[in-house]
Amino acid sequence: MSAARSSAVPARSAWHDVPRPQIRRFTAIAMAEAPGLAEEILREIRREYPQVPVVLDESGEPMALVGIRRAIEAFVRHLEQAENLAGRPTVPPDVFHQFGRGEGLHGRSLDSLQAIYRMGVRLAWRRLADIGQRVQIPPPAMYELVDAGYEYLDGLVDQSVRGYAEAAARQAGERLRLQRRLMELLLTEHHRGDPGDALAERAARIGWPLPGRVAVGVLLRPAREAVAPAVGQGVLLDMEYEQPRMVVPEPDAAGRPELLHRALTGWAGAIGPPVPLAHAAKSLRWAEATVGLMERGLLPAGEVLYCTEHTQALVLLQPEELIDDLALRCLGPLSHCGPTHGRRLAETLLAWLETRGGAPEVAARLGVHPQTVRYRLRQIRELWGDEIDDPDRRFELELVLRAQRLRGELGDPRSRR
Repeated sequence: MSAARSSAVPARSAWHDVPRPQIRRFTAIAMAEAPGLAEEILREIRREYPQVPVVLDESGEPMALVGIRRAIEAFVRHLEQAENLAGRPTVPPDVFHQFGRGEGLHGRSLDSLQAIYRMGVRLAWRRLADIGQRVQIPPPAMYELVDAGYEYLDGLVDQSVRGYAEAAARQAGERLRLQRRLMELLLTEHHRGDPGDALAERAARIGWPLPGRVAVGVLLRPAREAVAPAVGQGVLLDMEYEQPRMVVPEPDAAGRPELLHRALTGWAGAIGPPVPLAHAAKSLRWAEATVGLMERGLLPAGEVLYCTEHTQALVLLQPEELIDDLALRCLGPLSHCGPTHGRRLAETLLAWLETRGGAPEVAARLGVHPQTVRYRLRQIRELWGDEIDDPDRRFELELVLRAQRLRGELGDPRSRR
């Protein structure tokens, strides 16, 4: 293989050999026939695609006709001004961008628009080929013209794609704005959920059928720039919050939990209990409480929890000040014991309250000798006296001690199994 490098040299255009007067005759005829050709193309488009709407410009002329005519004239003008077909003709601004934007705004795909463009190029080529024969343009030059025409088509499609993408982005942004307003109203405590109120109106604007029941979720981002989870169209999601929120319609519907599980893989957070639509704010409140306990390390982290599966923790750990006050009153007798001994007595008392059994059952639960339990139970009875037999006092003691175990202040016998 030779070490010498050969620089790429552009192939010589066949149009370079066509006399300039002949090119001028070709372009003059093509420019003169451009308006009629544009009308012919539009008639054929409307015959093949009758569903395409006719949009008029400010002067009352069909925008499609204006765009076709300008596209033809720009292509011919490029040929007239260039010595060959090097470089792509300048695509007429705005018009084809607007075509793509219109398709996006009306929820249509670009497939039919691109098919229309290809039809237009074929019809234009037939007319230009006829003109080429009339002025005797050599076949090689006309073949180049075909290639240039389809390259020009790519430029028209690019303009439309940009317009389509712009419309899609604008619609997505508008939908997110409307969805956020809907969620704000839905999650307001004073909302009453009357189907005739602003809630129904806002839901209708984004095509969200009002469900009978919802569950509200609060999410913890796995990373600052995490991509929004693909929770599906029916689930309302607001990523603008530091802790994103979502509203899940009919959370118990078949397949819904599985879909959410897949969509939320890698995320953490909590989903509140299912509630009637009018009480969505209550579900949000429980989800926020659960996330708060997760952040304090009192509930498992790194996954999405369902509040209904952690009811005991939510009930016992939420009213923290009330539980602490109750603990001061109920566990006062333990204040005279040392920390370690006091904790063992508390664990024994809770095991006894939960099992309602004798020393063997409590010992089995705690993993200690029955004689040790008998000793501790005698101490407990000495500390509390007859109060330990009062049902209300036993209930308060169990409530407080369970809360302390959930906080990690007491050992959990279940962890020893």
